[in-house]
Parts: sequence; C-alpha cells; structure tokens
Amino acid sequence: MSIKKTSLYGGATAAALALTLTACGGGSNAGGAAGGAHDKNATINIGSLYEPQNLDNTAGGGQGVTEALNGNVYEGLFKLTDNGKVENLLAQDYKVSGDGLTYTFTLRDGVKFHSGKKLTSQDVKYSLEKVIAKDSQSARKSNLEVIKSVETPDPRTVEVQLSKKSISFVYNLSYVWIINSDAKGLKTDEDGTGPYTLDKWTRGSALSLARFAGYWGDAAANKQVVFHYYKDATALNNALLTNAVDVVTSEQSPDALDQFKSNQNYKVNDGNSTTKLLLAFNDKAKPFTDVKVRQAVSAAIDDKKLLESVWGGYGKPIGSMVPPTDPWYEDLTEVNAYDTARAKKLLAEAGYENGFSFTLDTPNYDPHPTAATFIKSQLAKVGITVEINTITPDEWYTKVYKNHDFTATLQEHVNDRDLVWYGNPDFYWGYDNKQVTQWVEEAEQASSTSEQTELLKKVNRKTAEDAASDWLYLYPQIVVANSKLSGYPVNGLNSQFFAYDIKKG
Repeated sequence: MSIKKTSLYGGATAAALALTLTACGGGSNAGGAAGGAHDKNATINIGSLYEPQNLDNTAGGGQGVTEALNGNVYEGLFKLTDNGKVENLLAQDYKVSGDGLTYTFTLRDGVKFHSGKKLTSQDVKYSLEKVIAKDSQSARKSNLEVIKSVETPDPRTVEVQLSKKSISFVYNLSYVWIINSDAKGLKTDEDGTGPYTLDKWTRGSALSLARFAGYWGDAAANKQVVFHYYKDATALNNALLTNAVDVVTSEQSPDALDQFKSNQNYKVNDGNSTTKLLLAFNDKAKPFTDVKVRQAVSAAIDDKKLLESVWGGYGKPIGSMVPPTDPWYEDLTEVNAYDTARAKKLLAEAGYENGFSFTLDTPNYDPHPTAATFIKSQLAKVGITVEINTITPDEWYTKVYKNHDFTATLQEHVNDRDLVWYGNPDFYWGYDNKQVTQWVEEAEQASSTSEQTELLKKVNRKTAEDAASDWLYLYPQIVVANSKLSGYPVNGLNSQFFAYDIKKG
C-alpha cells in the first residue's frame, strides 16, 4: 500500500505504506504525441513534489523513491504496467504446482546489475527475504509473509514455497525490487538491473539517472532523466512554464491548469488514479470504537464540496477503499452519504447528543491542511470539535503508522488493490471485523479470480457500511507536459513513473 509522501507500500512513510515483457516498453497509455524523430541524447527534466526520503523501498523511502527508481533503476520479476496489467520482467516464465503452494521461476538470461555482476537466483532469494524481514517497511511485507521458503536449485531457477495459497502472489511480486545480494549502502546508492543507473542525488534539489549501456533490454529512449523536487505546486508550475522541467508527474494545483490548457506548448493529461484521501479513524480508540460515531462523522462531511474546493472539476467522490480500476469495485458513495440530520441522529443514538472533541493528526503537505480545516468546519455543524495537530511525514510514520498513537488522521493511500488491509486488525487504523478478515483470507486462497472478486465485493460493502474509514475522494491523476514530449505514463499507478520511453521531439 502506498501512502502518498511516504509509501504505505503495504507499509508507509513520509507515511508508509504496487505488478512476457519485451524489454522496457511503456505500453499504449503513454502520453504525448506519437511517432516522429526524437533526440536520443536528450535529457528529460521531470518536476515532482515527492523527493525520496532514502533510496531503499524496504526502509521507508516513501512515494518519491517509487516514482524515481521503480522500473527505471530497479526491476522486479514482474512489472505492473501503466494500464494495470502484470507482465513478466526479470522472470522469463514460471510454473505453479497443482496445490498452488509452489512457484518455480526461471530467470531471464544475460541480465546484469549496474555493478557488472550477473543476476542469479541468489539475488532473488535475498531480495524476497529482505522484503519480509523483521525490520522491513515494504508496503507488501504483510502480503508476502505467505512465503515459507525460497530455494535456488541453480543460478537461473528460484523455487518459492508458500504456507498457503495466494492468488495475488505474482501481482504482489511486482512490488519487489531485485537487488544485488552483495550491495551495500542502499539508502544512498543503488545496484539494480534497470535501464538507468543513479547518476547523482542532491538532497532537497534533484536526482538524476543516466542511461545504462549494459541494459539487457531495449535502451532507454533518452540519455538522462533528472527529477527536480519542489516544495509546492506553484513553484512546480513555474518550473514547467519556464522550461526548467518538461513534465510534471502529478499536478496538485487545478487552479493553474487553465494556463496550460490554453497554451499549445503544453498537453494536459487526465489519467486514472488509485490514490484515495482518507479520514482514517483509530477504530480501537474511543469514540471511534463505535460504528455509529464513525458513520455519523462520515455523514457530516460533504465530500463533493470538499473535492470541488480542492480539485475543481477533477477527481471523484469514492464511497470505499476501492477505485473503479479495481476488479471488485462497486459504487458505494450512497452508503454514508452527506446527511447532517442523519449524522446528528446517529450521534444521539451513540450517546453523544452534545457532540465530542477529538484531535486530527494532519500531515503538513497539501492537500491535508486544507482538508483538515474543511472537516473541522463541517463537523462543528453537528457539535463535534476538531483540534488539528499538524505533523511532518516522518512524525506521521512514527506516531500514527508505527505506534498507533492517534484518534483520527488524514492520509493518502496510493496503491491499487489495497482493500485487503481492512482484513488485518493490526494495521494502523485498527479495524477488526472477524468476518471481513475471513473473507479476505478466503479471497486470497481463492481458486479463481471470479471467486476472489465476489469475496472482496463483500469486504468492500461491509467496510463501507461499518464506516471503517471515511474515504473522502479519489484523486485525479493529472500529468502536464511540454507538447514536444511523448512516451510518458499518464496513470501513475502506485506512484510509479516509467521514464525510459519518454522522447523529446
């Protein structure tokens, strides 16, 4: 699971807590004009608000490390494309035993790490075990703990034994970076197999990647990529207008879009997002132990008005953790729809006729402060007093995600297919429903995707009815680029941003 600004990648940080490829093609969803000559020695300048906290995605590197390094510097056995399909990458092929407990992977031949070492099964074993290690902060750690053992019969064969069936196992492996088992210092350096190497990282400013001459697949379409980091959306937009950057990975200022829409030098792409903004209750802390209180708070907030105030005509209300691109999506926006009369009635039934007070731990980056102020105003109308406690992403990770020391919080959850975290009562929001946990477990051990889908639809509806969280809205995914650019991803699933197909005309 990734949470924005960190990466609840199953985990989290600036908060913590994503799946036969022929080389590194970006797929049919790549943005910009197609075809035409391009400069193979071009430098692509990318503007972003999400700088990595470190370069290790098992150590709380955050959304920024996924955006810059996933697929560009590091690769997995499998890849999640920009249109949501899972394709083979470092795994040439694989077989599954009849009981679904043994996966045998054959590695692609001729793959080398940036250090020159040849990829072997031992590196895959090391990488998998690193993700499920005790100190791992990987977003998919809990999903991959079904791994019972990893054997390496020969340099190109990896045999994984699971403790129980996992229909999502291959999908979850797309989150796992394969790393040189001998590499050191991966918080500030790298040794991946991707089409780029790390050139230079200047903290607080930029991170540059250089085309890797020894890449096993098709060479990157550009010579160099530089991610430039900005503190706010205004500075980011100014950089695009002055040609300091060629593309913005995720536009956060809808009010600024008109200047790009009306200018033929730019293209505005409205892609599909999987990022949900949550008002996450601590379901183990009073008063949010009471389902009626959670329902009341959800009903007291006008999500459509909030979305309009933050995003204008972009994005969409979402009544659950499931975005429309997930297989088990169902529109549940009416389950706890805006209704102040119902909210007051529920509060009275829960014994809070005169309201109550709570502290809302709020990350200090946009749009959280704006959303927190809006929520405070809305809840005051039904007698609930909100004290806003603004914290940094690192503080959020320690206080909320790790220590569960909060009553309610705001956070972005980036990844697709992350409904399953409501089946884990130890997750930071503390939702504990034994029926939901059972459905999630049964779905993961399902014999078919249709069976999995039906079970997770039940989970989706039950968590919505219980107001396990208040899912405020689904972010838009707006990529703005210079019109001379093509080949960039427009959906940005799970915060990844493949740069290797980007061309500058």
